[in-house]
Amino acid sequence: MTGRRPAPNGRPVTVPRLGKMKRDGERITMVTAYDATFARLFDEAGIDVLLVGDSLGMVVQGQDSTLPVTVDEVIYHCRAVARGTRRAHVVGDMPFMSWQISAEEALRNAARFLSEGGAQAVKLEGGVDAAATIERIVHAGIPVMGHVGLTPQSVHAMGGFRVQGKTEAAAARVLCDAKAVAEAGAYALVLEGIPTDLAQQITDAIDIPTIGIGAGPHCDGQVLVCYDLLGLTPELKPKFVKRYAEFFEQGVAAARQYSEEVRAGIFPSAEYSFGNVKKSETEAPTPGLSLVHDLRAAYGPKG
Repeated sequence: MTGRRPAPNGRPVTVPRLGKMKRDGERITMVTAYDATFARLFDEAGIDVLLVGDSLGMVVQGQDSTLPVTVDEVIYHCRAVARGTRRAHVVGDMPFMSWQISAEEALRNAARFLSEGGAQAVKLEGGVDAAATIERIVHAGIPVMGHVGLTPQSVHAMGGFRVQGKTEAAAARVLCDAKAVAEAGAYALVLEGIPTDLAQQITDAIDIPTIGIGAGPHCDGQVLVCYDLLGLTPELKPKFVKRYAEFFEQGVAAARQYSEEVRAGIFPSAEYSFGNVKKSETEAPTPGLSLVHDLRAAYGPKG
């Protein structure tokens, strides 16, 4: 089953609604999520979009990059997120080499995110080079969110996780990519790791919502990896991330207290135990035990 939980009074966030939010000047909030519990947490908080990102390769699987992540793995996490979501718009991230081989394979993989993963849309990294594939997927009725600028799946070609569009020529290429993605029919566009003024120029130049990560305040929305937002990545602290909690430190403290209480015999106390067996002559015997008692009486050791 991939179905979402029944929607509350708040209307589910849809592709048309996200477009209207840009036109109305209403900022869009997006966070990554990888399981039902985190999905419910962010859904209850009123987050608009939940991205089941291939970033799960790094924050969930412990990989050095997003490149090893497979389609099946992202779809698995999509199903979990969809089950924990009532209002938010769920987007599945198409991982490395899931769309580049051919438009037909890209379409087949994209369809799986909706039919098997319970997502409402897919996200695809790439600009001019991805435009034809985006158009093909959109033509089949599958909403596509684009992603330009710093694209983690191209980390080796870029020489690492580096800000893109820093020179006029490089900025022009990113702008060209953004326009190509919008013209291909994408309904929204992630702008990652680009200068603030370039992000503003792109946001003003295209009709679809832009969602920034390391792209400054002028985008139509913002996205963060949930593990960064919640302070679950103690060694990784990118410049563009604001940590709104320190769950890792709090978790270590909680686990340490639990360990100390178990070793000291403090936990579990009576409050967390079920007490003793109530003995009564009129209490009905447990099914199956009477036969055991009879056999022991008949054949057990004497004396």
